[in-house]
Amino acid sequence: PGYLGSQDTYYVGHIKGVGRIYQQTFIDTYSKVAILKLYTSKTALTAADTLNDRVIPWFDERGIRLLRILTDRGTEYCGNREKHEYQLYLDIEDIDHTRTKAKSPQTNGICERFHQTVQDEFYAVAFRKKIYKSLEELQQDLDLWVEHYNKERTHSGKYCFGKTPMQTFLDTLHLAREKSLDNLSTSLFEGVA
Repeated sequence: PGYLGSQDTYYVGHIKGVGRIYQQTFIDTYSKVAILKLYTSKTALTAADTLNDRVIPWFDERGIRLLRILTDRGTEYCGNREKHEYQLYLDIEDIDHTRTKAKSPQTNGICERFHQTVQDEFYAVAFRKKIYKSLEELQQDLDLWVEHYNKERTHSGKYCFGKTPMQTFLDTLHLAREKSLDNLSTSLFEGVA
């Protein structure tokens, strides 16, 4: 966990009185833990805000760093390093950035598959049951579904072996901590005085 995260933008749809809704999706590629945030625009700032507001604090609370992120080549993720908000944020956080090959969405297949799951299991159901009047209202319901996805819904993906994403994350958290460069450097110098 924490070695590679995958991030993508998903167009949710249009809500009357709110406008277009975009979902910033982040998935830890090992455990499949998902972290999502909704916006009314698709920009470098919203992509960076998702990391700053939800992703980085989530990893910090668990005592590990996010080392690398995989995105497509969309304008919200790629641009002039000196001026692009997302690129600048990654530099500040010391996160390596890997981009998919042009016109190859399958390279970011984890996000693509997750988008199908969230569409089928959450949005298709939620929009049939309720009329949303605000982005915040939709975000609250989405957060509840993500909690279920991460902690209750089992996953058949590689490394999960029928466990929930959160179980997979917690079961392997010690490995991420052991492999952390911060921990390696302190253990190398223990006993040297």
